[in-house]
Amino acid sequence: MPDLADLFRRDPDDEPDLIALDGTDRFMLDEAPHVHGDAVRAPGAVVVVDDVRGFLTLGLIALHGATNVRVVQDSLVGQRALQANAGTFGLRGFHHPDSFEDAFRDARLVLLRLTKSHDRLDEIARAVARFAAPDVVLLSGGRTKFMTLSQNDVLRRSFGDVVASRGRAKSRLLVAQDPLTAAANRAALTSPWPKQVHLDELGITIAAHGGVFAGASLDLGTRVLIEAMDAAVPTARVAVDLGSGNGVIATEIARRRPAIRVIATDVSSAAVRSTRMTADLNGVGDRVVTVRSDAGDELDEGSAQLVLCNPPFHADTTVSTDAAEAMFRNAATILQSGGELWCVWNSHLRYRPMLEKVVGPTRQVVRTDRFTVTASRRP
Repeated sequence: MPDLADLFRRDPDDEPDLIALDGTDRFMLDEAPHVHGDAVRAPGAVVVVDDVRGFLTLGLIALHGATNVRVVQDSLVGQRALQANAGTFGLRGFHHPDSFEDAFRDARLVLLRLTKSHDRLDEIARAVARFAAPDVVLLSGGRTKFMTLSQNDVLRRSFGDVVASRGRAKSRLLVAQDPLTAAANRAALTSPWPKQVHLDELGITIAAHGGVFAGASLDLGTRVLIEAMDAAVPTARVAVDLGSGNGVIATEIARRRPAIRVIATDVSSAAVRSTRMTADLNGVGDRVVTVRSDAGDELDEGSAQLVLCNPPFHADTTVSTDAAEAMFRNAATILQSGGELWCVWNSHLRYRPMLEKVVGPTRQVVRTDRFTVTASRRP
């Protein structure tokens, strides 16, 4: 069986084909016993948030003896990676709580991999300050080139003491302590998450948890798709919203078509919860089913006549079209023969050849100065 400790000794630059701990994971695991040594070995005292491949969680268990580790992973991809790597290394001793309250209640050490979303950081920090033990330490880390001083400011909304480490291996850590109580900071009890905003132009209320694409607002590309989608397969009985985000597309098509059933799916737990709340707030929750999946990979073959999609072209801080291509391939599987994928994309991305190849004959529906809406028909 592979030895997890070997991952610390590998240099990804020398052995690029081997999966190895990145510099941020190593830094956080090295520092965890120093920032709160008593908590690391205390059963159930440690929480890991947004573990990219699961190595933070498994490292705490294998190298530091942590037990009953609570894990909060927004991305289903990260959750699957943790499960797979746990099987590879034969490690157990972690679980996924159902809510932030269950995840952070009485926690004493929280390890958080930073993303580019300040909203995600704010929601997590407020939850830790509200539910964790008074001596909790929030240890967050990321790549130095993607970190900003404003992250310190976000943490100071919920913690009295925030200190940045020196850089190491192109990474940096933020150590937050002294969670603010309601007496010192009303935010401890009046968290704005999930946000709710009424959108006058559509007459709906949008709900969004921290880190969800576009937050509680209407993305410009989504607006273009919504304006065009009334003409999309008018006889469709089942529509799928791939990458539902805050749920505005799923909610709008359900409102406009009282007989349609909508399946809204996203890889993000925060997005699925946001979609659920948006649909419920606008009276269509009974016809919108929410599913957490990776680009719709768990939906049945031939289960819909219409797929709607505003695909991302960033993976956190990296520009990538991988997610879009996966969505297109899965849309082709989900659609019945004669069904259509209606997709909006930034015109400079030139997705049309890919759509033609992966889904089927593709026509342009709308083109603005920034966005293109296409309809791809499944043969």
